[in-house]
Amino acid sequence: MFTGLSAFPLTPLDEDGIDEGAFTRLVARLATAGVDSIAPLGSTGSYAYLQRKERARLTRLAVEAAAGVPVMVGIGALRTKDVLANAADAQAAGASAVLLAPVSYQLLTDDEVLGLYTDVTAELSVPLCVYDNPTTTRFTFSDDLHAEIAQLPNVGAIKLPGPGAAERLPGLRGRVPETVALGVSGDWFAAEALAAGADVWFSVIGGLFPEAALAIVRREALDLEPLWALFRTYGGIRVIAAAAALRGFTGEPNLPRPLIPAPSAEVAAALDQVGL
Repeated sequence: MFTGLSAFPLTPLDEDGIDEGAFTRLVARLATAGVDSIAPLGSTGSYAYLQRKERARLTRLAVEAAAGVPVMVGIGALRTKDVLANAADAQAAGASAVLLAPVSYQLLTDDEVLGLYTDVTAELSVPLCVYDNPTTTRFTFSDDLHAEIAQLPNVGAIKLPGPGAAERLPGLRGRVPETVALGVSGDWFAAEALAAGADVWFSVIGGLFPEAALAIVRREALDLEPLWALFRTYGGIRVIAAAAALRGFTGEPNLPRPLIPAPSAEVAAALDQVGL
């Protein structure tokens, strides 16, 4: 399942709860568009702001709305016991894979991160994608650590951060099993990394505008720099939240406080400029 476009949908919510109708419609749109996999409860899906019951409920809704498209669910949490509980819920709901970042309050060591993935993969019956996201976790994976984790049972993919991914791929490819896919995040790095041999693009924009992301996966010329500039300034989740409201996919507000969307006027101008 770790090929092509993995689309990360927003979880529309406010302080009163989750807009389940909007969420299921977003997921169903992705399935209809023909994405290769759908990844609810990633960073774009605000997993860290949700309680276990909410996450389990959203996983069930996503699997149903995905209509057979593989669903990869974020299971990250501060404590290993909570990660394991989220993993159990995801598998019970029918998720095809799980996504795990080394979430922490105290900065983790390499040994602690290896221990986390060792503990979690031992309990899984579905593949795990290693979520390498130093901007959020403040933890930086070395290629040595990735190579060690990739040998664990049930590791199916590594989600690399965009900066340097294209250059990093060839060396890492030779150090992980053939069964472990290498993918890229950081949307504005996707085209370069895919051209360099990345197996999959883990995409923020693909969660809202799948047709545009699929065009990039097919190597079609598509200039989305006005949006990428906003991503770099405000962060992808804030831009996508504003875009979702502007285009009528969700209501407002649609992010958990204290997060606020990027300025609507700037996002609207960028969307118009790129034709989305």
